[in-house]
Amino acid sequence: MSPTQTSKTWHAVLHRLQRDGIPHVLATQVTSAGSTPREPGARMVITADAIFDTLGGGTFEWQTIAAARARLDEQRYGLSLEAFSLGGRSGQCCGGFVNILLEAFPGAEAHLAIFGAGHVGQEIVKLSAPLPWQLHWYDSRSDAFSGQYQQQPRLRCYPLQDAQQSVAALPADTHALVLTHNHDEDYALIAALIERDDVASIGLIGSDSKWTSFKGRLKRDGYSSEQILRVRSPIGRIHTTKLSNKTPYAIALTVVTELLWLTDTPSSQENRGLDSQALRTLLTDSPTITS
Repeated sequence: MSPTQTSKTWHAVLHRLQRDGIPHVLATQVTSAGSTPREPGARMVITADAIFDTLGGGTFEWQTIAAARARLDEQRYGLSLEAFSLGGRSGQCCGGFVNILLEAFPGAEAHLAIFGAGHVGQEIVKLSAPLPWQLHWYDSRSDAFSGQYQQQPRLRCYPLQDAQQSVAALPADTHALVLTHNHDEDYALIAALIERDDVASIGLIGSDSKWTSFKGRLKRDGYSSEQILRVRSPIGRIHTTKLSNKTPYAIALTVVTELLWLTDTPSSQENRGLDSQALRTLLTDSPTITS
């Protein structure tokens, strides 16, 4: 067995890779003729640095792995079909013929940290499920996360015990949203986030008066104007006028729409480090979404 190959079955690891947002390819033998190492329905999973399960070994399996990794390298996601004549293309003496379906999955294109599992946080998580984002969800309450979220792909739930430690654990270029049930908790998170220069964007839920209070407190605690300006508050205000509909779903919808612009590739990398005023200008000037 190759050092990069593991004994884990394809179905066990497929769930983990989809949950964790890691790019991967599911290879399925769909047809066969003549003598072949495995039967139709055999599967394996390939990532950039690991192989899970097997299609039977031999040259054609390594050709399958190479084709899968080429798709990952070139970011060619979706379905493709590879045909192998084992006696011809693969040089194997069994001499059969197989078709291998490759399904390449992109994994996560952006990281989103959601601090708070209240009504708005729950709606943001639900709306984000079909999007290629890796979600890091935090809450300090022991009963915050219900079982329905355990099967959502690209979602990890964490207990929020210490703001500094939780923020320090975030990957670089994460987009952070702060919307906990406790204003002191919100403040501790904002203070920790603005100390990190590599956070892609920082959003805080709340009213204008809440943000005015936070700004004064941050200034008194010695944070610079440049650090404070990185915070976007209230979140989800794509236009200059306030949204009259304040239901959790409506607020979450505007927040996810805002994040779609902020995470848009390649502009997301160019926009990292912009202050809230520059981000507001960017969002206001963005083209209108049409059906």
